[in-house]
Amino acid sequence: MKLILVLTLLWREAVCGSPSVQIGGLFPRGADQEYSAFRVGMVQFGMADFRLTPHIDNLEVANSFAVTNCFCSQFSRGVYAIFGFYDKKSVNTITSFCETLHVSFITPSFPAEGMNQFVLQMRPDIKGPLVSLVEYYKWEKFAYLYDSDRGLSTLQVILDTAAEKKWVVTAINVGNLKDERKDEAYRSLFQDLEIRKERRIILDCEQDKVKDIMEQVITIGRHVKGYHYIIANLGFVDGDLSKIQYGGANVSGFQIVDFDDPLVSKFDQRWEALEEKEYPGADIRIRYTSALTYDAVHVMTEAFRFLHKQRIDMSRRGNSGDCLANPAVPWAQGVEIERALKQVRVDGLTGNIQFDQYGKRVNYSVTIMELKNNGPVKIGYWNEMDKMVVTKSDLYPNDTMGMENKTVIVTTILEAPYVMLKKNAELFQDNDRYEGYCVDLAAEIAKHCGIRYQLRIVGDGKYGARDAETKIWNGMVGELVYGKADIAVAPLTITLVREEVIDFSKPFMSLGISIMIKKPQKSKPGVFSFLDPLAYEIWMCIVFAYIGVSVVLFLVSRFSPYEWTLEEPEDGALPLTTESTNEFGIFNSLWFSLGAFMRQGCDISPRSLSGRIVGGVWWFFTLIIISSYTANLAAFLTVERMVSPIESAEDLAKQTEIAYGTLDSGSTKEFFRRSKIALFDKMWQYMKSAEPSVFVKKTSEGVLRVRKSKGKYAYLLESTMNEYIEQRKPCDTMKVGGNLDSKGYGIATPKGSPLRVPVNLAVLKLNEQGTLDKMKNKWWYDKGECGFKDSTNKEKTSALSLSNVAGVFYILVGGLGLAMMVALVEFCYKSRAEAKKMKMKFTDAMRSKARLSITGSTSENGRVPVAYLRPGLPMSLSMTDLS
Repeated sequence: MKLILVLTLLWREAVCGSPSVQIGGLFPRGADQEYSAFRVGMVQFGMADFRLTPHIDNLEVANSFAVTNCFCSQFSRGVYAIFGFYDKKSVNTITSFCETLHVSFITPSFPAEGMNQFVLQMRPDIKGPLVSLVEYYKWEKFAYLYDSDRGLSTLQVILDTAAEKKWVVTAINVGNLKDERKDEAYRSLFQDLEIRKERRIILDCEQDKVKDIMEQVITIGRHVKGYHYIIANLGFVDGDLSKIQYGGANVSGFQIVDFDDPLVSKFDQRWEALEEKEYPGADIRIRYTSALTYDAVHVMTEAFRFLHKQRIDMSRRGNSGDCLANPAVPWAQGVEIERALKQVRVDGLTGNIQFDQYGKRVNYSVTIMELKNNGPVKIGYWNEMDKMVVTKSDLYPNDTMGMENKTVIVTTILEAPYVMLKKNAELFQDNDRYEGYCVDLAAEIAKHCGIRYQLRIVGDGKYGARDAETKIWNGMVGELVYGKADIAVAPLTITLVREEVIDFSKPFMSLGISIMIKKPQKSKPGVFSFLDPLAYEIWMCIVFAYIGVSVVLFLVSRFSPYEWTLEEPEDGALPLTTESTNEFGIFNSLWFSLGAFMRQGCDISPRSLSGRIVGGVWWFFTLIIISSYTANLAAFLTVERMVSPIESAEDLAKQTEIAYGTLDSGSTKEFFRRSKIALFDKMWQYMKSAEPSVFVKKTSEGVLRVRKSKGKYAYLLESTMNEYIEQRKPCDTMKVGGNLDSKGYGIATPKGSPLRVPVNLAVLKLNEQGTLDKMKNKWWYDKGECGFKDSTNKEKTSALSLSNVAGVFYILVGGLGLAMMVALVEFCYKSRAEAKKMKMKFTDAMRSKARLSITGSTSENGRVPVAYLRPGLPMSLSMTDLS
């Protein structure tokens, strides 16, 4: 705050209390930091006896009409010199006005072509340093990406040098790409460069366009490892190179501002102390264009201070300042100001500032930079006298070293049973702290390849996916793409999008996406489970068949004469009646059918052919039904079945009660997102719109969600992991249905890595030797926790329990009770009928019947009375009638 107050006071003092020199300022929209540097310079270099008074206009420098209007406006105000920016479209307009009106124009923009007397170029020419760097790297074939808005002078020098030295240069203009389609255009451009096998690229663009290109390089991911980029501007450290820093690409460039210089360091401290609200852009390190702006204020101050001390008359003498007058009236003192500006020689933020007779920088020095794993590093410098001088000869610093002299960084992820921390991991160090399938696999790979390695768990705990907004790869894939690891040994699925940015070995394990649900509770047999072997419909058909057969047997017995017989008297006695009888009444027919169905037979049987046909087909029917029922009865009574609510992906898709999701930032999620199959697309639409989110950050989180959801969540994951978790306590998950796709896990390496071939051969060898199968059996099944327990339960369920056959006992007890009730009804009914017949009380009749049922006698002495025939009583009277 104190610094801001001091600067403000100095500004007011400079404006109000000293001789004034009017200075114009043309700033493009968005150049906030450059304008802040301009203001700081005005305050910093202002004196009590001399000051510069600025007149600022903000404009669109690509609009020639706006530039003309602002230039004329500044000229009409009586400015002595104009500071500002231009581009390719407006440079000719500005230089024309300057030459005609003799007004000096000081600019940090790219050096204009030709000899312009009244234009001072604050930015040094980059042609010499660029050609020297290409010669130093001994490039003979490269691509040159240039921005036509900066002019073509640098390109012309490169092409002339290429013709002289027989370089093969592919020049591509990236300045006319439309913003709305630039991503697609850059992607197409790099695909074309890949086809041409162009791995050496010069980017002759401003920093904003370099940023766009580098973002596409990171997004595509295939043009990092083994590529070399030269950024042909003077602000190498101005851009954010952190994303490509670890990718393995070689990046070189130039820096005009040396932040190690004491003068720059002192300014940098003051710059960091500024308030960002008061000075926009002060929250970040000063860019080279802002440093050139600051130095331009320094140059103008020194020039006008010199003219002031020399007492040179700089008045306009009534010149109205009409820049569009015809003929044009040049300013007489303009030449004196132009000479004073070119004679300035000071040390600024951009080093030694000195101009030749054409207003171009001379005797300047440019730092040569390279991007290393620890950030930008100086490797030398360039000046006009010594040309390029290398102070550090670390050529291609990011190229892969010999694997035999390097500890290979193996990135992996904590995922059981692939990589797990040992129970007493704190007692071990480095690789000995881990165990699992991939730990054993990494050891085998290292043994076959003859390398030393170090396991390192991925920082964000993700496998690897590209962020939809930032286009940056995360997880293990990101660590390979950006050079943080040399190899990934993990359950990393081989996919197309990953294969585009990294290399995979042959699959070391095959798998597919499967469904995990909570294991449903085993359904114990119900009370009437003995009815389960036959469906409900079959039981109903059996009942109707039983009734139908009984009715048909009754009818055919009634119509067939062979079922009617006369009663024969015993011992040759005379017949009591001549009536015929038929044994197959409706009740006897029902009894016959029931006895045949129960395999017990009956004391009566049909005599007629038609009745025997009915009985025969009924016996055959019951034989098949009873045999089928008996065959299935054991299975239904001894097996406790698990009823799963989900059996396939189709079941999941057509319901909404059970939620389902996948791992976030993984290949499973990517599979559903990209799938064109209607079923999987329907599932993806549900998953991405589900609330709360059905995606999980880790597999362990998904498994825990399945276990706690009480059957209301299904987790989609690789079948190998599903099978492993199913073998782990508490043994409450299960895999349902088949795999939704077919894929494999592979060992990943960066593009162009020398490890790719030996790792691939090692995987094939381990597969042929059966080592991969042995390792899987070791970590999946040999150490399983649920297999033995399941087999024990299976043996226990082979014995029937009371609950299995309780229904049979219920029917038995119910039948006995029903028989007792029917007997009681018969007893009461017969007692009442006999009381009426014998004209005695109902209670006496019941007492007599009860005595007969218990003692076998109706009299009190236990004797059965003898029946006597009264005269006229018919001989057919039965004993029942007498009693």
